Amino acid sequence: MKDFLKRRSFLKATALLGSALGLPAISKANDSIEDQIQSTTYVPKAAGKSVIGLKVAPMQQVRIGIIGVGNRGTGHMKLVHGCGDKARIVAIADIREKYANRAKEWLDSKGVKDVTYYTGKEDAWKEMVKRDDLDLVIVATPWEDHVPMAVYAMQQGKHAAVEVPAAYTLDDCWKLVNTAEQTQRNCMMMENVCYGDEELMLLNMAHQGVFGTLTYAECGYIHDLRESLLSPDNYYNQWRIKHNETRDGNLYPMHGLGPVSQYLGIDRGDRFNHLVSMSSLEASLSEDSTTLAKPGNPYYGKKGFKHGDMNNTLIKTHLGRTILIQHDVVTARPYNRINMLAGTKAFHVGYPSRISIKGQDSHNYLKEAEYKAVKEKYTHPIWNKMKEEIAKNGGHGGMDFVMMYRMIDCFNRGMPLDMDVYDAASWSAVTPLSALSIKGGNTPVKFPDFTRGRWKEDRQLGMLGPL
Repeated sequence: MKDFLKRRSFLKATALLGSALGLPAISKANDSIEDQIQSTTYVPKAAGKSVIGLKVAPMQQVRIGIIGVGNRGTGHMKLVHGCGDKARIVAIADIREKYANRAKEWLDSKGVKDVTYYTGKEDAWKEMVKRDDLDLVIVATPWEDHVPMAVYAMQQGKHAAVEVPAAYTLDDCWKLVNTAEQTQRNCMMMENVCYGDEELMLLNMAHQGVFGTLTYAECGYIHDLRESLLSPDNYYNQWRIKHNETRDGNLYPMHGLGPVSQYLGIDRGDRFNHLVSMSSLEASLSEDSTTLAKPGNPYYGKKGFKHGDMNNTLIKTHLGRTILIQHDVVTARPYNRINMLAGTKAFHVGYPSRISIKGQDSHNYLKEAEYKAVKEKYTHPIWNKMKEEIAKNGGHGGMDFVMMYRMIDCFNRGMPLDMDVYDAASWSAVTPLSALSIKGGNTPVKFPDFTRGRWKEDRQLGMLGPL
C-alpha cells in the first residue's frame, strides 16, 4: 500500500510538471489502470485562447456542407432546407454513392440544384471541406470519424457541428478543445434533446427558481436497439455494434446528460468533479445473436459482448449535486431518458412528465389541470414563437428543427452558440471515464477541466437570453 501511494504521488508530481512544460499526458492505453486514472485530471497547456462566448461576424446566409447522409445526415439536410434563406446547402459528402444520389434526388425535388456531391472514396469529404465557400460543416458519420472530421474542418477555417457523441476518448476531447481554441472556430455537439419541449420547460423553471436549490438529477438513454445493432443494413459496416463488442462503460450519455447539465449550470458555475461507474453482466445481445441475426451475418451466434446490459454511472459535481446516468440499449425496457430533476421546492421526472411542488399534495404529482397550468406558464418562448414551423419540420417531436434553426440563427446574428466545445468535451468525457472506473473496480475517477478554470464564471446559457 505504501509503495502504491508513493507511486500515485510521483505520478501527480510528474503530471504537474508535464502540464507546466506543455508536455503530453504521461498515461497511455497500455499503462497500468492506476496510471490511467491518475492522469485524467491532466490539463495541457493552451495553444490558443478560450472560445467561451465566441462571436463571429454575422452571416446573412450560412453556407453548409454535410458529411454523411445516411441515418442522421439526411434528416439534417432536410432541416437545413426547412430553415429557408437563413442557410444553404453547398455540398454533400458520403462514401456510399447510393446515399449521395438519394440526397441529390431529394434536393432536386425541392428545386435545390447548385449542390456539389463528393462520394466513392474514403477521403472525398476532405475535398469538400477544403472548399472556400463553406461556413459550417455538419458531421453525421460513425462515432470514430467525428473528431478527425471536426478537427480538419476547423483547421480549414470552418465551424463544425458534430453528431453525438462528439468524442469517446479523453485525448480526442482535448483535440476538439485545443483545435477550437487555436482556430477560434465553433465546435458544437448536436445534442438535439436540449431543445425538446419538456427539457426547455424544465430549463426555464430551474432558471426562474421554481425548483429552489437544485440537489440531484437522474437521466439516461434507455432504447432497445437490438434489432438495429444486429442488422447488417442499419449502420455502415455495422459500426455501432462493434462498440458493444469491444467496450464497456456508458457509451452514449449525452441525450440525458445534456439537458441535465444545462439545468445545473455545468461549466457555468458548477462542474463535474468525479464519477463512479459499474455495469451489469452482458446477456441480451449474446442470447439474441441467434434470433435477430441471420446466418452469414458476422454477429450471428456471437457471444461475450464486452458491454454490460445496463450501465449506471454516478457523477458528483463541485457544488455537491449528484447525477445518475443510465445506459441500456439491449433490453425490453420501454424508451426513456428519465429527465429527473430535484430541488428544495419541486421535483420532476419524465416518461410521462410529472411534477410535484412543495406546499401541494406531498403524496401525489400535480393533477392534469394543475400540470397543464404549469406547462402553459413555463413552456419555453421559442416553442410558442415557432409553433407552426416546428409542426411543419418536425424531427423527434420538433427538437431537431429547433436545434438546427437556433444554431443557424445564432450564426445569422453573430451570437455565441448555445452549446460550445467545452460542453461537447465534458459530456463526452463520461464515456472514457466510466470505462476507466469499471476497469479499476468501480473506483472514483476525476474529470479534467476542459475550461481551464473558467467554469467558475456564472455565465448565462444562450437559450435563457434574448431569442
